[in-house]
Formats: sequence, C-alpha cells, structure tokens
Amino acid sequence: MSYFADNTEWQWLFKNAIKWDQILPLYYPNYPTEDELGSPEEVLDFMGELLSTTADWCQKSVEPRAVILDQVGAGTVKDGRTIPSKELEELYSDAKELGAFGINLPREFGGMETPGSAGMIMLAQLSRACMSSSTQVAFFSSIADMIDRFGEDEDRERLIPQIVEGSLSGSMCLTEPECGSDLGAIKTIAAAQEDGTYLINGTKIFITNAGGGIGLVLAKVKGEEDNVNGLSLFLVEQDHPNKEGNNFEVVKNEEKMGLHGSFTCMVTYENTIGKLIGKRNEGFKYMLHLMNEARIAVGMQALGGIENCLDYARKYADERIAFDKPISQLPLLKRNLEDFETERDAIRAMLVDTCSHYDIFQRLDLKKRHTGELTKDETQLFKDASLWVRKRTPLVKYYACEQYTTLSQKAIQVLGGFGFMQEYPVERLHRDSFAPLLYEGTSQIQALMALKDVIKYAIKDPKKFFSNIFYKHPTLTLLNNENEWSKKFKSTHYKFKKKMIKLLFQSLRPENEKLLDLKNWANIDEDKIGNLMIHGETLCQALSYMETLRVLCEHANIDSKRSDLFNRYLTLITPRLEAVYSDWEIRS
Repeated sequence: MSYFADNTEWQWLFKNAIKWDQILPLYYPNYPTEDELGSPEEVLDFMGELLSTTADWCQKSVEPRAVILDQVGAGTVKDGRTIPSKELEELYSDAKELGAFGINLPREFGGMETPGSAGMIMLAQLSRACMSSSTQVAFFSSIADMIDRFGEDEDRERLIPQIVEGSLSGSMCLTEPECGSDLGAIKTIAAAQEDGTYLINGTKIFITNAGGGIGLVLAKVKGEEDNVNGLSLFLVEQDHPNKEGNNFEVVKNEEKMGLHGSFTCMVTYENTIGKLIGKRNEGFKYMLHLMNEARIAVGMQALGGIENCLDYARKYADERIAFDKPISQLPLLKRNLEDFETERDAIRAMLVDTCSHYDIFQRLDLKKRHTGELTKDETQLFKDASLWVRKRTPLVKYYACEQYTTLSQKAIQVLGGFGFMQEYPVERLHRDSFAPLLYEGTSQIQALMALKDVIKYAIKDPKKFFSNIFYKHPTLTLLNNENEWSKKFKSTHYKFKKKMIKLLFQSLRPENEKLLDLKNWANIDEDKIGNLMIHGETLCQALSYMETLRVLCEHANIDSKRSDLFNRYLTLITPRLEAVYSDWEIRS
C-alpha cells in the first residue's frame, strides 16, 4: 500500500485541504507554465504524480535501508570533515537522481520550484520511511532557501545549483556548550576585516549535518551588545579559496540515543573566514525565519513517525491472535487503536492546514525581498498568512512531537514483549522520536512562545481580546442554520476562551476598575507574568487541541463526511480539556 496514492486521508487532504486557490497563482501566474502545464488542474495532477513517485521511493528504497543506517550510523569524522557511510551515500545518490534536493528550489538554479506544501509532504514521507534520512535531506533545501532569501546574487548563483545537484548541503549553527535556548549568551565572536569579511572564533555543538560544506553561523560581532540584538548571521564555507585546509573543523560526531543515521557534530572555528548575510545585528531575525520553517518541518517529521509506528502496530494487532481472535478486536485495544488513529489523522489535518499558510507566507516573503513590492491583495494575503504562521508554529511543533513520543511508546505496548526487541522497528521509532521532541526548541520553549503570543494579544488590545468572550456567546448563533459540528466547535471554543480568560485574571490580577485599560495591562509586573508561566505547557496543550478542532470543523464544512473525524476527535480531547481546566483552577 502506497504512503500517498493509496492513502485515502492523504488523498483527501491533498485535493481539498491545501489552499491551492491561493497558492497556485503565486507560483504559476500564467498558463501554460514553464513546464508546459496548461491549467491548475494539470499542475495538481503533476504534483500528485510527483508525490506518488517520492512516496514509492521512500517506501521501496529509503525504508528498507533504515534499519541498516541505524546500525552502521551516518559515517565518520576524519581530518575535520564528515565522511558519509555507504548507506547515507546511497540515500544522497537516490535523492539526486530523483531531483528531490531541488523540489522547491528556483528553476533558474535547476530546481522544480513546486509549492512548498509539496516539499513538506515529501518530508513527511521521508520521515515515515527513516527519520535520520529525512533529517539529512532537509538540510539541502532549507539552507538553499536561506541563501536565496537573504544572500547576495553571487552566492545564490554559485551555491544553490550545487545544492540542487546534491554536491553541497549545509547546517544551521546556533547551539554552544554554554548556550542552548538563550541565544543572547552566544560566545562565538566575529571580527570585521578590511576586505569586508569576518574572522570567526568559537565552538558550536549538536549541529546537524555540520559537514555538508556550508554553515550558517550565528555570532556576535566584536564590540556589539551582549544580547540577541548584537547577533549577526554569517555564511561560512568549509572550503575557502583564501584559506589553506579546512575553513572550519568538524571535531566529532555525537553518539546519540537515536537518529543514528544523521550527523550531529561539534564544530570549531579558528579564524574562520565568514561572510555577513544581510544586515549587521539582524542575525537573530534571519535565524528566526529558518527556525519557523524548521519547526513546522519537524512537526511533519513527527507526523511521518506517527504514521509509521501506528501502521505497524495496526498491522501487528490485526495479525496477532489471542483468545481466538485478532487482538485488534479485543475491546480495550480496539478502543485504544481507534483513539491513536484519530489523533494521528487530526494532527495530519492540522499540519497540512498550517503548511498551506506557511507556503503562502514563504512565497510572498520571497517576492517582497526580491522585488520589494506586493499588490494590495497580496499584502492582505501576506498579513493573514503571517498571523496564522505565528500562531500555529509553536503549536504544531509541540503537539506533533509530543504525540510522536507518546504514540511510539503505545505502539511498543501493542506489540508487547516483541516491541522491546530490535527485530521489530517500533523500538527504533521510539528512540528516534526524542530527537524531534528536542531539536529546534524543546516542547517547553514552544509552550512559552505560545503563552507569549496570548499575553501579547491581551496586552495589545484588551478590549478586543475580552469582547470576543463577553459578546460572542455561542447561543447567539443558534438561531442561524448552522450544522451540528459548527455548533459543537463554537460551544467548545467559547468554554476554552472563558476558562483561559479566568486563568489570565487569576494569574495576572489586573485591577478590576481598569480591566480594559491598555496602560494597566502593559505595566503588569514580572512576578505576575511568572504566575502565568507555570501554566505555559497546559495552555499550549489546550491551544493545540482547539486549533486542531478548528481545522477539522473547517474540513467538515467542505465535506460533511469529515464530521466523523471531528466528532471522534472532540470525544478524545474533551476529557483532556477538562483536566487542563481543573489544573488551572487548582494551581491558580
């Protein structure tokens, strides 16, 4: 059974849930296209065939290699460089032949320039087949996009074609021995030179794909502020014409709990020649752009892992006989499997919807940077997409990755003792699940980001924030001819926002007589903010459930048959939401 062509959920989402009516005009303003596709329908047919091809590659080539790659590892480090293993080289060779590195990259540099949503789906396919493989492949296109978006024309024209052809890739270099999430504590220093270059000195750790040839290095320019406002972003190439030997040294490849087939390295910079990307002191802002993309991509990685472990658990449970019947038909396990699969399908729907918004945002952001102009309609579309991306990014990263670890554990339990054995893949999937849970910001960092957005919204316009509750009770809409699932969503959402606002009151304790006074909210002290921060993770959970339910409601409005998934998911999350509300009451 194909990951894509035979998967009814993926087929429905591809045809109905991606916002093609908004996305396609941004990529294909005229027909026939440069690829001689005569209509939007032909474009979608082409992308459907492309994703069926990538799914077959993942299923028939990448997945069978996954267990061997896990055993032999990504490769070795020698003379300051990474040397890929035979299995990793085979992955690169396959991807190069398929054109996978350039699926979303510009045609002018040899890429296919398909919409970003297609690339995200391919990443989920790769992750389902092998998490390590998806991690390595992802650092081709993501680095090329950063160079295309923020780099100079000379670098774009020289480097991106090499990435498309598979001879060059890169890494995002942030973390240091004494600096993880607190990027303001970065110690790597860049000193300006008379020729316009910079000499970089410092150490980075836990760098994925550090030996790809290119590093995007976050560093402080000597003499600038010791916080994120003093950070700049530098393009560093391991082979530099003005330096003999390695321009930077890969010191070691870390021995990890999982993700054995992906390089995770320590890198040292000793008078490494770097080139400033964009403007000085704006490195943190540029890196945030890549981190936003990476966090959504990691959510897609987690989805692929969830699909793999649950499909294997279902197959095992359907074939394993106990008490004269398949264990999948035993009442408790039957319910559990159905709940696991409901959550998988719901997470998939939310991620696809988020990818659509991000696709629009990415494309218009690129146009804005290259031309400096957007039409009136594009400006509004860009604004809307930006808001959704900002809201959803921490939620999809948090929710999908937390559930990958949880559901891969549940898959092991479905197999019983066999799940603990290396002969079966679910133990590897569980080990690998901890990587997406940690990189690109832990779950707790995502929770604090989501909390920050809620506080920012409340403080920015308290009247609007609170009026959404005070004047929009769901019973006011019951006179309209709304469908059943829309009424359920509004009622559930109303209760959530009511509980959330009560939490804000109890934690922040604004003066009642100045409840809607902007100045009063803007001057809330840090101790009160701390009262709210302890609820960051439960608030992130509740926000994730509500946003997912919102998407499922929208999908049911498109196709009433989708109301079944909406109702099953609502049944699943209702007791979870009640537990969150109870926690808020007890701890506030």
